[in-house]
Amino acid sequence: MESNGVSLTPEQARAALADTDRVRISATALTATPWPTWFFLTLTLYTAALPVILGGIMADRDWLLPRPAWMATLLAITALYAALFSVAAKAWRERTGVALRMDVLPKRATLPLMIGLPLLLVGGPYAFHATGRPAWLIAAALIGAAVSVGFHLTFVRLHRRTA
Repeated sequence: MESNGVSLTPEQARAALADTDRVRISATALTATPWPTWFFLTLTLYTAALPVILGGIMADRDWLLPRPAWMATLLAITALYAALFSVAAKAWRERTGVALRMDVLPKRATLPLMIGLPLLLVGGPYAFHATGRPAWLIAAALIGAAVSVGFHLTFVRLHRRTA
């Protein structure tokens, strides 16, 4: 095998391929490392709060708070979440040299999440709007928090397996 005019022995070529595999495995482990605990908690709280806030916005009449207060709350927590996400992602890139990626997780975990979580977070408020029963909001908030915890634990397991 020749590389830039230099002949490699079969052993040298195998060693180079083994190094490439180690780099790929190491990069996968870094990108699959879970979010910092403070951001995982932020994400879980945001996920749990969203159905309740959307329910307040969608209520036929003022429910617990006036509708403008619910809208202001939604805008405030979304801006706060986006700012904290940016801080977490920047700190992660500076610490590890790589960005966190969702594509290293198994598709059997990410596909249901990408479909189911939005349905859950919006479905609970729609069910509340249709029935007037806040139990729908509470259920959506609790299930959303459980999904966030489960996804975080999936990242933790994947990291341990590849590290």
